[in-house]
Amino acid sequence: MRMLRLMDRFRSTQVHALLPSDESPNDHRHPLLLKLLFFPRPTPTPTPTPTPSLSHSLILAYGLPTLDLIEPPIQPHLNPLHLVDSLSLVYRLLHSSPPSQKPLLYLQLHALLRCLGDPKLLRRCLRSALQSSLDFHSHIVLTSWLTYDSPHHHPPFDFSNPHPHPPSTFPTLTTFTSNDLPDTVIFCIDDQEVQCVRTKLASLSIPFSTMLYGGFAESATTRVDFSLNGISVEGMRALEAYSRTRRLDLFSPQVVLELLSFSNAYCCEQMKADCDAYLSSLPCNIDDAVVLVEFGLEESAHHLVASCLRLLLSKLPGILHNPAAMKIFCSSEARERLAAVGHASFMLYYFLSQVAMEENMVSHITVMLLERLGECAKESWQKALSMHQLGCVMLERKNFKDAQLFFEAAAEAGHVYSVAGVARAKYKLGQQYSAYLLINSLISKHKTVGWMFQERSLYGMGEQKLKDVNTATELDPTLSFPYKYRALVKVEEKRIKAAVSEIDKFIGFKFLPECLELRAWLSIALEDYEGALRDVRALLTLKPDYLLFNGRVRGSQLVDLLGQQIQQRSQADCWMQLYDRWSSVDDIGSLAVIHQMLDNEPTKSLLWFRQSLLLLRLNSQKAAMRSLRMARNHSYSEHERLVYEGWILYDTGNSEEALSMAEKSIAIQRSFEAFFLKAYVLADASLDFRASSYVIQLLEEALKCPSDGLRKGQALNNLASIYVDSGNLDLAATCYTSALAIKHTRAHQGLARVFYLKNQRKAAYDEMTQLIEKAQYKASAYEKRSEYCDREMAQNDLNMATRLDPLRTYPYRYRAAVLMDEQKEIEAVEELTRAISFRPDLHMLHLRAAFYESMMDFESAVRDCEAALCLEPTHLDTIDLCRRAQERGKLQVT
Repeated sequence: MRMLRLMDRFRSTQVHALLPSDESPNDHRHPLLLKLLFFPRPTPTPTPTPTPSLSHSLILAYGLPTLDLIEPPIQPHLNPLHLVDSLSLVYRLLHSSPPSQKPLLYLQLHALLRCLGDPKLLRRCLRSALQSSLDFHSHIVLTSWLTYDSPHHHPPFDFSNPHPHPPSTFPTLTTFTSNDLPDTVIFCIDDQEVQCVRTKLASLSIPFSTMLYGGFAESATTRVDFSLNGISVEGMRALEAYSRTRRLDLFSPQVVLELLSFSNAYCCEQMKADCDAYLSSLPCNIDDAVVLVEFGLEESAHHLVASCLRLLLSKLPGILHNPAAMKIFCSSEARERLAAVGHASFMLYYFLSQVAMEENMVSHITVMLLERLGECAKESWQKALSMHQLGCVMLERKNFKDAQLFFEAAAEAGHVYSVAGVARAKYKLGQQYSAYLLINSLISKHKTVGWMFQERSLYGMGEQKLKDVNTATELDPTLSFPYKYRALVKVEEKRIKAAVSEIDKFIGFKFLPECLELRAWLSIALEDYEGALRDVRALLTLKPDYLLFNGRVRGSQLVDLLGQQIQQRSQADCWMQLYDRWSSVDDIGSLAVIHQMLDNEPTKSLLWFRQSLLLLRLNSQKAAMRSLRMARNHSYSEHERLVYEGWILYDTGNSEEALSMAEKSIAIQRSFEAFFLKAYVLADASLDFRASSYVIQLLEEALKCPSDGLRKGQALNNLASIYVDSGNLDLAATCYTSALAIKHTRAHQGLARVFYLKNQRKAAYDEMTQLIEKAQYKASAYEKRSEYCDREMAQNDLNMATRLDPLRTYPYRYRAAVLMDEQKEIEAVEELTRAISFRPDLHMLHLRAAFYESMMDFESAVRDCEAALCLEPTHLDTIDLCRRAQERGKLQVT
């Protein structure tokens, strides 16, 4: 009951746990806060009192975060209960299904892998789907999707040969000739005449041939009244010219559209195909596409509709705000019209709905596109996905009854995670106990995972609530809600510093804006304005338009407000601070400094580039790509623009094009970044001795060019790494030492490796200890130090690495290998299984498969290999292990 009362206090509009009991929320506000308040209330003239602090004023205005603000969302993607089994099944289907089914199977794989949040995996799925696509429509959708997800533009589809299969042949026309019939025939339209060649017109279609040479009156006359046949004089003249020349480029688009309509009426198949192909080259903007697609749909012009569709998809997400464009896709009737010309599919609406959900989760457009997605769904996973996403949207729209119905439909289609959506909808409808029982039944029926206990914690009471939160963390330490919940419990207990420490644990391994916001909020309560400003700036690099304090204050406004509480820094001061943050391996602090520097110099491409590198280090690929594009857009020269374009291409998996960009840049001007890019791309490929020597030359050339110490430290570190791989340890040590001299602290790790290879294990251990002492984020340092000590100390370091960053996979593999050496096979498998449940990883799956093989469980070994190959299809060791386990499994059966 004490815990229940505690939660009731959390639900209050404002939390005043930090305020003296005799103060009320209507007391004085900080003067700077006034510009942030949307509806400031008039206050009576008070007796003079000291101006309250900014922290005091902000808490008075907005309170502290409450539980309803940190409630975890139902994730709007497939979240299979047994991901490894699901991946294995898709892998088998991909290798046993006919080619026509492969694009949708890769799309199913895409839907399954979305829960991992790795954009590279998702792009590879789309590329594989594109490479296996056999139809015109799939090619357009997948090309557009890949272009939307990355800046690399795929070549446009060749409309001159749109079908991978041979085109259907048109009927052979028999031309009737007679010496008695003149070859000239005049078509009269109103009071004008168009003279035509009878044989040429007759060759256009069977109806024309029959009319002009059959038993009809027109075959016996030289004048034909064509006034009521739906063609203008200009159109008839174009028809006559086309019948002789087979050319359409002589006419205006309006006339060609008339010929297209006429060709449908008179079955002129070849002319229709030519008009369709010609018109498909015309759309060049949204307005053109919106107009022309209507003609294409009306006249069943497949190429024209495809061309318009491709143009419209290339304008996403902008067209979501264009009613005329959305009219083409959103209604059931619109979908049926697209289907009639072969351009409505689950693939199309999956793409459109994902973009719409990213743009505006609760918009009416998003709802309609998801409804069309559901209409296109045929297989169970497709129905589950569309219904689950509709449930998520309705939940966000606070339409809880409909949300419950959609989630129930998704659960009925086999998506167990949707039961959490059902429970959440019930909870919002006031059925808390029913929601609790529903999740409780899940936990009793299935192998438990973290999200089940996280969900049940929302509906529980008393000590059970906190127990469920802690169990959720044990099963899945990557869930952010339990950390935020525990932090708020500490806030209620007036232990703000302990609350910050709780959030620090999560931010130490996962970079999420809502966690940065919470830490900033708590830092303000502690009057740590420097720390709060750091976090607000960092989260604005992820989401520039982020709103804080429950969506009531723009992040940029809070930056201004907090900035006035601390000493202002010049750009030179910022550079010095950046060096300090970089040398202490403080990526979030470095990101905040660069954000401040960009406030001072918003068009400085170099700073945008630095920001992108830090975001990549923090696994924020989408934000990193945005920053990289800004660097390209603000480039002051062509050679600089080429370098940034090259990095964009490299980061989206196009290494050859990236290399070409680097070489073009070097041809214009030798620069550090161009040489570094070229070296980096080549080093990422397979490095033999000859290639290594060339990469070394490139890095040496880079170091001769002007650059700042941050980048030169990275280059020295990379150069040293190649020296190590090629066995030149003394040169490697020199490079690492030079890097450390310019504060590239990460070089301690490389120098430790050199000492280890020189059989100086104690020196290697000490070098890593120095890195641990200097680094803000230490998990990787503990992990690496474990290689240079005895087993017991290594276990301690790896356990610390796991506590600091549970996403690092090596510690689990090491502990599992130790258990296997001790012949504790079941415990070894359990160690890997626990981690795989929240972090399915190629190497952990491969190792568990090897363990299963040694335990003679070949079925499980094959399953793990197949799941691993969904993550990395070309991993040779896993391919060999899978083949061996399959063969041994067959022998076992026989």
